[in-house]
Amino acid sequence: MIDLVLVPGHLCNATLWEHQVSGLEGLARSTIADVTADDSLAGMAARLLSKAPPRFSLAGLSMGGMVCMEVMRQAPERVERLALLDTNPGADNAERAAQRRRMLDRFNAGEVDTLVQEFLELVVPPNRLDEDSLIRPMRAMMKDVAEKAFPAQVKALIERQDSRADMPDYDLPVSLICGRQDKLTPLAFHEEMAGLIPGADLTVIEDCAHMSTMERPDTVNEALRGWLKRG
Repeated sequence: MIDLVLVPGHLCNATLWEHQVSGLEGLARSTIADVTADDSLAGMAARLLSKAPPRFSLAGLSMGGMVCMEVMRQAPERVERLALLDTNPGADNAERAAQRRRMLDRFNAGEVDTLVQEFLELVVPPNRLDEDSLIRPMRAMMKDVAEKAFPAQVKALIERQDSRADMPDYDLPVSLICGRQDKLTPLAFHEEMAGLIPGADLTVIEDCAHMSTMERPDTVNEALRGWLKRG
């Protein structure tokens, strides 16, 4: 049985990975990393490593992928396989950091519900925003995490490092997965990573935006099964 650590993204928790935990049962023993207790990616990665098995496979979406990149800086020898989903290997530029600080000001002014709605509209295709079975758990997840950890996660995202220089040294099976319609971390980011990481596989999911594990769980699970059987 493969030990698999799944890392949630910004404003996400175990709900993000529910379909993968159940869909990969029998192939992988999954645990969910905590990204709500630290205000840096380094801290999140160190917490993950303190609780993970000695050797494990690792997958993260969005900010979760960035935590995975930090794990690869801290303890690459412990990671058997790496999957990066709908993520960004770069650092925030000044404009994006300023945008995040404005969102933090709005959060502190009590605009949690409005911020969650705007994030939903950014990461979900417009034609699925009325799909209750998708949006209801996503909204509840985002609001729950925002109330616990929004300032800490914003700080971590603003201060994160650029990971692209590390990627040519990745020496393990790597799967890159991205929704074709992802506007937040677009396909171009993943094509760049595919060019940097030796032997990386890139899976593009059609009719899918940023939240691929919830939007198209069966397709994501198929890609992850293939990845888990590599190496």
